[in-house]
Amino acid sequence: MFGWEFPPHISGGLGTACFGLTKGLLQQGVEVLFVVPKAYGDENQESVRIINASDIAINIELKIYQQYWKNITLMQIGSNLIPYVGTEEFENIVKNNIKKENIYEESIFKEKYEFSGKYGHNLMKEVTRYALVASTIAANNDFDIIHVHDWLTYPAGIAAKKISGKPLIAHIHATEFDRSGENINQNIYDIERKGMHEADLVIAVSNYTRNTVIERYDLNPDKVFTVYNAVDHSDFVDINDNGKSVPEKIVTFLGRVTFQKGPDYFVEAAHKVLQVDKNVRFVMAGSGDMLIRMIHRVAELGDSANFHFTGFLDVEDVKNLFAMSDVYVMPSVSEPFGISPLEAMRSSVPVVISKQSGVSEVLRHALKVDFWDIDAMADCIYGLLHYNALAEVFKEEKKEVENLKWNSSAAKVVEVYKKAMNLN
Repeated sequence: MFGWEFPPHISGGLGTACFGLTKGLLQQGVEVLFVVPKAYGDENQESVRIINASDIAINIELKIYQQYWKNITLMQIGSNLIPYVGTEEFENIVKNNIKKENIYEESIFKEKYEFSGKYGHNLMKEVTRYALVASTIAANNDFDIIHVHDWLTYPAGIAAKKISGKPLIAHIHATEFDRSGENINQNIYDIERKGMHEADLVIAVSNYTRNTVIERYDLNPDKVFTVYNAVDHSDFVDINDNGKSVPEKIVTFLGRVTFQKGPDYFVEAAHKVLQVDKNVRFVMAGSGDMLIRMIHRVAELGDSANFHFTGFLDVEDVKNLFAMSDVYVMPSVSEPFGISPLEAMRSSVPVVISKQSGVSEVLRHALKVDFWDIDAMADCIYGLLHYNALAEVFKEEKKEVENLKWNSSAAKVVEVYKKAMNLN
């Protein structure tokens, strides 16, 4: 299995999903070798054996790699590509880093490459080298299946498949259309499309995403299987809100503050609620290219006294925030799945989610609105804050989330593995 991050070193939901899935696979009797660009030594290895790509020595003179290297040079792209961001944030990062960029002339054929494991301005160089290291790992390990998560690892998966001949599974957690709408980065799209077409079978995290990859990436529907994400219950501790230090109700947004997550719709809906009820505090937890714009918009609307921006929160802070929250809102413009509403419901927090999300396919006890309908969103928030009977119904139905377990998702993934192995 190839991934770009693994807890506790994560930037979003992808690392969380990889951790949950590998724990579920262990319960299904599957041994996982999980390759990351950079391991820090504190990764939880109860369900996986972490392979640190930075420790792998390569010898490009070996014939087994030479043919692949002729192909991999075609995947080198002179761009600073980052998995979670849209076009605007991408451009800002490029501008900020261009001054630091030195002409890079060192040989790519060094024995080892020390990966940063970050999403920095040398990302595509790391993606390319990661693929080369993947071919070395594939030649020196015994395995049955190659499983890759999102576009950063697709070149690595293709390399491992070419060296080993083993079946390749591409797991789609998000596409470029989710991140950027119609204003896609063509380079990323091309990598995504190549990875999906080279894969023997494809796993999508929802039917919403399955339809996207079939229609936008021209995939055979028989090749694409939906396996929903889940939530990890093993480390959950129900925290009551004794730490809540404000008398007002708290409504929370948690996620990257980017186009995909719809933070602007949250701000506008919050303003409508505050017109009729000032006894509410709104929290926007996360960071991203739209954060400054959101701060300015809140100030422009005159809502600053009732709005809090926390920046990125770690796992423990997220748990504490949910413990204090009265409503959780996920107004995503395009959300392949969305694990955070499950985490909120697990903490007995009623949720409002956009219909443009994969998680809306599996949740019955959630209020669902179109992301653009800020009036409906405001009505849902107000209703959950003021009609206790409604809120209590949703709180009591958290058992719905308790049935969404990674073990069940992993069992479905194993079935996809078996199908792929029978193809060869």
